[in-house]
Amino acid sequence: MEFDIPAMSCGHCVKAITEALQLFDPSAKVSVDLPAKKVTIDTAQDRATVAAALTDAGYPTH
Repeated sequence: MEFDIPAMSCGHCVKAITEALQLFDPSAKVSVDLPAKKVTIDTAQDRATVAAALTDAGYPTH
């Protein structure tokens, strides 16, 4: 699944997002496209759970 993360702007953001997603699913595969401000995640979790994890980490999705 893919999410637009407008607040993502630097390497620290990428690290924080990746850690937040892997916290609830350690086997999740996270791919970040910083210039496009997009995160793609391969996980067994549902979209709402992933979106909530991103929002809790300070990166609300659009």
